[in-house]
Amino acid sequence: MIQTNMNLEDKIGYSIRLIQKAEKLALQYSPDGFHLAFSGGKDSQTLHELTCMAGVKFHAEMSVTTVDPPELMKFVRRYYPQVKLNRPKINMFHLIEKKKGLPRMNIRYCCQILKEQAGAGTVTLLGIRAAESVKRAKRNEVEISGHKFSGSLDQFNIFRETQTACIKGKDKIMVSPIFHWTDEDVWHFIRSRNMPYCKLYDMGFTRIGCMFCPMSRPKTKAIERQMYPRMETAYKKAIQFCIDHNGY
Repeated sequence: MIQTNMNLEDKIGYSIRLIQKAEKLALQYSPDGFHLAFSGGKDSQTLHELTCMAGVKFHAEMSVTTVDPPELMKFVRRYYPQVKLNRPKINMFHLIEKKKGLPRMNIRYCCQILKEQAGAGTVTLLGIRAAESVKRAKRNEVEISGHKFSGSLDQFNIFRETQTACIKGKDKIMVSPIFHWTDEDVWHFIRSRNMPYCKLYDMGFTRIGCMFCPMSRPKTKAIERQMYPRMETAYKKAIQFCIDHNGY
């Protein structure tokens, strides 16, 4: 178990060992090894680099949402051409019309449909961190989709031995190797290894995700209104459609 007083070098070693320890499990679920959920942001970059350092078998995939910032997509294509880009069957605006309203804090249908279905039946590496939000701080470094398990890798191995029937073919076992890293840890790691990163971080963004995400900060939305006026117009049209057809 990770210690709260660990320095960055200790955390790097811990994260790499966690990935290496989980590889046997990943290969039991898929001959391709880990499914690495990539987003192009600083956390998934750090996760990708650590996984390469661990020397394990994995493939990285990014779920394209159709409202990803163009700067982010350009960055991923240039610096991570090996990452498979999975495109959705429906774009964000048709999804809003189909769901008769915008996604909300407690109804994140966009994430569920456009992002979280990838990796079913695999051991998936995630770049989530406890420091990101109060909600994420309540999670753990190993989980099973559907809230079937949450704990450490050692606790999971005990759980798997006694509760094998609870893990089914489409379940996703999620491992978060940088769960205990801080923002400062991530940036120090990236800069110490001279890794390129998306320029949006130098333009006022602290986190990078879908444009005009309802869960983003007001400051982020203000920057997006200046940078992406056409995207703002597209969202407004989708909202108007919901008003006209569904009384939204």
